[in-house]
Amino acid sequence: MKKFVLMTSIIFSILLVTTGTIYGEENGSDSELNLAPDAKSAILIERDTGKMLYDKNAHEKLPPASMTKVMTLLLIMEALDTGKIEKDEIIRVSERAASMGGSQIFLEAGEEMSVNDLLKGVAIASGNDASVALAERISGSEEAFVKKMNEKAKKLGLKNTLFQNTTGLPAKNHYSTVYDMAIMAKELLKYETITEYTSKYEDYLRKGQDNEFWLVNTNKLVKFYPGVDGLKTGYTNEAKYCLTATAEKNDMRVIAVVMGADTTKERNATVSQMLDYAFNHFETTNLYQKGQTITTLQLLKAEEKDINVVASESISTIHKKGESDGKIKASVKLKTNLDLPIKKGSQVGQLVVKNNNKVVSKSPLIVDHDVNTASYLTLFKRTMQNMVK
Repeated sequence: MKKFVLMTSIIFSILLVTTGTIYGEENGSDSELNLAPDAKSAILIERDTGKMLYDKNAHEKLPPASMTKVMTLLLIMEALDTGKIEKDEIIRVSERAASMGGSQIFLEAGEEMSVNDLLKGVAIASGNDASVALAERISGSEEAFVKKMNEKAKKLGLKNTLFQNTTGLPAKNHYSTVYDMAIMAKELLKYETITEYTSKYEDYLRKGQDNEFWLVNTNKLVKFYPGVDGLKTGYTNEAKYCLTATAEKNDMRVIAVVMGADTTKERNATVSQMLDYAFNHFETTNLYQKGQTITTLQLLKAEEKDINVVASESISTIHKKGESDGKIKASVKLKTNLDLPIKKGSQVGQLVVKNNNKVVSKSPLIVDHDVNTASYLTLFKRTMQNMVK
């Protein structure tokens, strides 16, 4: 492909001048807190900034059980976003997918079900059979899909995660950490429609048919803790009770992960305590919404003259209640060389948020639609316009 130099690289700043402290991606949890006495490991982060509010053994490798499906769901949502699969597409279930044990929606070999219903089966009921059916559709086989899961983990910078399957069923060298699970959840939540599935306490598959199946969410907190709308539970004899949860209140979204609790009661109590701590002690200030236009760029040989550059995710700052944001400066850095064509969602720059010249967050900036190479007619018109000028 040909390479074209960016015509303009716009740098701008936004100053919000107050006093106080701004928190970023760096660790900053209170070492004296003991919010997870009954868990092997736990973590609490704010979604937009990635700020760690609490952690216990954050990087200890443990079996994640069905929390594995956070990554499975992430790749499913990516496939939907790129158009590789469609929600109303019908998938024929393989014998292998139908043979999965553990949590399942009791698919039969040869049964046909929509992507949308299979997604419900994964997100609500933790269906292992539904997970494998979708993995096979997206990648051809579960093994190929697992390879993509591990590639995605590396791309996210996760150093203590390795997957052997899409389900979380016991397997040698299948492990993760609460920190890595929180980062996966942070990435999954960029696809905001995922909570339309994970927040449902109950639903039905094959409605009105003889084999109608009642889905009940394995995450009871979606019913009993206000604001909880996901994400994924997990349990095996080895992993014990695990949960990656997320909740939103007063425009602040947090992620809490617990691994290795002895009972569901202890697991849910631990997550609830961490959520209480977050909402009682912190608040956020939103700078940009996901999809908001931040700036524009111009490429010499792009079909469009002005190309919108948008936020790939919600961008915020976080501070303790009773304190205020610090002096915030946001700057845009656009790439100087880009290949045409550019696919929708491709990163073309970065928004860096600083406080007193200290970086507190970095967020990818993307294009919100495909950018095509200019036609000869467009280039001719552009050249004539420049000559007239």
